[in-house]
Amino acid sequence: MSEWDKRFRRIEPWVGFAQVQKQFHSGGGFLVSVDKNGRPNAMTIGWGLLGTVWYRPVFLVLVRPSRYTHSCLVHSQAFTVNVPLGKMRKELEFCGEKSGRDVDKFKELGLRYEMGKEVPIPVLVDCDLIYECRVIGKVDLAPEEILSQEVREKYYPQGNLHTLFFGEIKAAWKAR
Repeated sequence: MSEWDKRFRRIEPWVGFAQVQKQFHSGGGFLVSVDKNGRPNAMTIGWGLLGTVWYRPVFLVLVRPSRYTHSCLVHSQAFTVNVPLGKMRKELEFCGEKSGRDVDKFKELGLRYEMGKEVPIPVLVDCDLIYECRVIGKVDLAPEEILSQEVREKYYPQGNLHTLFFGEIKAAWKAR
């Protein structure tokens, strides 16, 4: 049995749904991709959707075009969502405050990772739930498409609307 198999077991994507939602509300998860030079970058996310689109299991993530991660996703066309359950708070805070343009977050934090089994993107081995995804679609939000004035005023007062990246889940893993 490999070290990976000793640490993780493959699961159906929906198995961890409730845990992902709870963690997103209480501290977030890591969205990981790589830049054009192959350097990994992690961004803290608190919004995301697990579901079915085009009859495929999908993890939908929202990233603003102003974020460094946006260019990483456009370049790599793949990402991992790494969910630590009630831990790694310092790392989540750091990855939510610092930009990968300015700092190598993996080096700075000593994030432990291995390359994904299904996509060429790092997975954080200290997380409890991991989703490996290949981008199969993206949609740029437009102001007129956000029908709720409350949402527009609260989350987009200066514009800078998110791009929705549809990631087909190629593998989901749970820590043993």
